[in-house]
Amino acid sequence: MQTNGSVRQIKRVRNEILVSLKMIYPAALQGDQILRTIVALFPQLEWDQLRKDLAYLSEKGYLQRILADSETDARITPWRKRWFRLTTSGVEVADHCVEDKALEI
Repeated sequence: MQTNGSVRQIKRVRNEILVSLKMIYPAALQGDQILRTIVALFPQLEWDQLRKDLAYLSEKGYLQRILADSETDARITPWRKRWFRLTTSGVEVADHCVEDKALEI
């Protein structure tokens, strides 16, 4: 079971992912670049947790996976090398125009 502190941390990390991608919108970042961008704020952040957060935000429709021309098979591309871009829904959440209870701190 997760403690309140860890739930709060997950929400903070997810919000920071959205904010980081909002700064470069409509450009995209690779998973590895996202990790390097936010690890200064969350030094204990592990790659496996970030991967789950990227998957969650993608499932919610806030992130869009961008396929690079160099990807021959998108399914086998490692998460660290996958490109992600904010969707218009993601921009609205990052700008706090739309509320998402799962991301509120």
